[in-house]
Amino acid sequence: MKPWLKQAWCVPTLSAEFVWRMEDLCDLYAEPPDAARPVVCVDERPYQLVGEVLPEQPCAPGQPARQDYEYERKGTANLFVAFCPERAWRQVAATERRTALDFAHYLQQLLDEQFAEVEKIRLVVDNLNTHTPASVYKAFAPEEARRLVSKVEWHYTPAHGSWLNQVEIEISILSRQCLERRIPDAATLRREVRAWQEARNACGATIDWRFTSRDARMKLKRLYPNHS
Repeated sequence: MKPWLKQAWCVPTLSAEFVWRMEDLCDLYAEPPDAARPVVCVDERPYQLVGEVLPEQPCAPGQPARQDYEYERKGTANLFVAFCPERAWRQVAATERRTALDFAHYLQQLLDEQFAEVEKIRLVVDNLNTHTPASVYKAFAPEEARRLVSKVEWHYTPAHGSWLNQVEIEISILSRQCLERRIPDAATLRREVRAWQEARNACGATIDWRFTSRDARMKLKRLYPNHS
């Protein structure tokens, strides 16, 4: 296959389905903060645990610290990341896996510990097959599952539109500031991401989201099936 044909084949099909989900999120972010119904953006990031083969050589006069190029794979972990724009708050939780049960238990922890006082959360997630109320019913008895699901208003990013989830920005910052180095085990990973989140929360770091439905209709009008 010619390279240009292969490239064209890989271009995603954008449609009215993309458009309505995009505008749903843009309008959600544009609403005034509602303490009873906060917006909470959630996603995951896989992480490769990596250890040293040889110990790192510490700094010496005129010599920076040195790290051998060889490394040892120590397994993998998953990071659930939640971000609440109106609270300028984020949380990172390290788990072994990211199964439907893991997602359901993380959601339970968010609702019962971080957002216990609210009427419900308006949850922004992508279309991963674990990000559904069905995962909650897999994890808990019907009464508990119904209690949790009733406290969530689900909002999904469109396919090929994960950039519309504000937590992706937080995950990018987390990756650059905390994860671009060798972390050998889950205990160290939990300690490091906890220190990062506490520092970000303490300084009130937030996201100045400015992309609106009006912007989308002007700048991305080619995506709209019927744009006049």
